[in-house]
Amino acid sequence: MKLLLLLAVCALSQMAIAQTTPSKVEVPDWALPGSATHQQVPPPANFHRDTRTDNTPIGIFKGQSDIGAAVVPGSSSYNKSTKQYTINSAGYNVWYTRDEFRYLWKKMSGDVSLAADINFPDKDGYFDRKAVLVIRQSLEDDSKEAMVALHGGGLIHLAYRPEKGESMKEMRVEPKGTLRLGIEKTGDDFTIYLSQAGEPMKMYGQPVHLHLDGPFYVGIGFCSHIPDKVDATVLSNVVLENASGKMK
Repeated sequence: MKLLLLLAVCALSQMAIAQTTPSKVEVPDWALPGSATHQQVPPPANFHRDTRTDNTPIGIFKGQSDIGAAVVPGSSSYNKSTKQYTINSAGYNVWYTRDEFRYLWKKMSGDVSLAADINFPDKDGYFDRKAVLVIRQSLEDDSKEAMVALHGGGLIHLAYRPEKGESMKEMRVEPKGTLRLGIEKTGDDFTIYLSQAGEPMKMYGQPVHLHLDGPFYVGIGFCSHIPDKVDATVLSNVVLENASGKMK
């Protein structure tokens, strides 16, 4: 009788382990990064994953989220002595009709100035990975938003999602490989600011027009651009002011 009971307990334990052990992650073809033999395409219509959020403050930010819940969870840390934020994230993209990236955020209203120095510790990472400064309406993966991004390959752009669930639009700028990047919100106008060699921040291109209801989310983020592989960026000297004209 005792032997039968022991066997039953073992069987139940094995069942519990099988139910809690995750199966191998299968990355859909549309989410694979671009290569010589493959082109990334938009996700299927109505494809979403619920964002994972931790409301624990980090540095000047009030919380952090895995927007779009990449298949490998992200993480972030803050060094008080150097005032550096390290963001670790997988995620297939911050583009198309939905996003996947690690986001450190603060809820704000009104005008905003946000800037940061950007560094990629792994110099050989995927060329299209993105360090981003983002102002979003919500934490949903298809939120209306405006962002500036520095890609691993040096491309810089100001991009925005005009409405929830719509495809992103962009304005590229000529300079590449900038060390400091900024976004400014003045009313419904969003502008990109750059500093490449320590000179004062200056605006590039024309503003894009986008209305966000307050409060909205303002913060910094990163996406490896590879669905199941974590990479990292380091952002430092972060300036976040609840006013425009404070870019530095």
